[in-house]
Amino acid sequence: MAFLASSSAPKGATGVLVLADGTIVWGRGFGATGSAVGEVCFNTSMTGYQEVMTDPSYAAQIVTFTFPHIGNVGTNAEDVESAVESAVGCIVREDVTEQSNFRSEGNFTEWMASHGKIGLSGVDTRALTRRIRESGAPNAVIAHDPSGNFDLDALLQRAQEWPGLEGMDLAQRVSREKREDWQGSYWQLGHGYGADSGADDPHVVAIDYGAKDNIFRNLVRAGAKVTVVPARTSLEDIMALEPAGVFLSNGPGDPAATGEYAVPVIKALLERDVPLFGICLGHQMLALAAGAKTAKMHQGHRGANHPVQRVGDGWGDTAGLVEITSMNHGFAVDADTLPDGVEQTHVSLFDGSNCGIAISGKKAFGVQYHPEASPGPQDSFYLFEKFMGMLR
Repeated sequence: MAFLASSSAPKGATGVLVLADGTIVWGRGFGATGSAVGEVCFNTSMTGYQEVMTDPSYAAQIVTFTFPHIGNVGTNAEDVESAVESAVGCIVREDVTEQSNFRSEGNFTEWMASHGKIGLSGVDTRALTRRIRESGAPNAVIAHDPSGNFDLDALLQRAQEWPGLEGMDLAQRVSREKREDWQGSYWQLGHGYGADSGADDPHVVAIDYGAKDNIFRNLVRAGAKVTVVPARTSLEDIMALEPAGVFLSNGPGDPAATGEYAVPVIKALLERDVPLFGICLGHQMLALAAGAKTAKMHQGHRGANHPVQRVGDGWGDTAGLVEITSMNHGFAVDADTLPDGVEQTHVSLFDGSNCGIAISGKKAFGVQYHPEASPGPQDSFYLFEKFMGMLR
């Protein structure tokens, strides 16, 4: 069962992906039943599918996994990145593999169903990935019905009427609603999650635009006491917490849309010389606050194998060093719009796009990738230490 442009379901088809251009991809449905609309993207990670599927940065997206065997480590409560809205579904090559891992608490199919996410297996994911690379990430509807009955016209209409991610503020949908004093450090095999930081550690206020929990855990690991606040928290409320520094989290949607309420707060923090560290969406909004612009990418960067090079001044003996990073973004900072006083510090070796900035005269920097490595390589943990060094 593969990439078939046909209105007639092949034998055994219980799932379908209907692209906004009318292309129909049949497969075997798993997980939740029903239908969901979103942008189809692809992720090249070989591990960490549960972390990917619970990353709020994937809100309103359907993830195509290029690694063919998904499900082999099962699922467990410890690997959930967030309980809020995230990916609506996923597409895989092979039927979901039975779990075979000592940490597993359940299989992926049942987990998908319990979390309301729709899966589609038996798809030629290589062909679908090539299509995204050539034509960009399409809007689509993914649907699962064990009886194999689908109203293709209605699904196509829904895919065509969905406005897409450009111009869409999703941060408010996935941000927590109340302030939270973060508890717990990073996870270690045989030990679970570590203890909290000390009461006298530097206080970091983390603005939640759709954050992964492991980012907060790594801030604690680096020596911070963390308070997490909602996306629309005012400058006054942030400053009332007396932060030593402010962290700008990852999140979904168009940074320009979220920036309408977030950028004025970030500008005011810059004016007050509050140290700032942004990741992914937070990095993009830091750039917007500094005067740069962002743009929708053709296909985006999503995976745990993205090479990034350190560029610009200030790296000393590590200038030119390459980090293998974890990424998840469909928008990027336009490097050509960086104003004077904003230095590009990292670039993607895949396409040369901006992956990091630092603001001259300020303790403020951001990166486009995910140094918390959940999933992914741990080359970039130094960024948490760099931020904590600014606060000390």
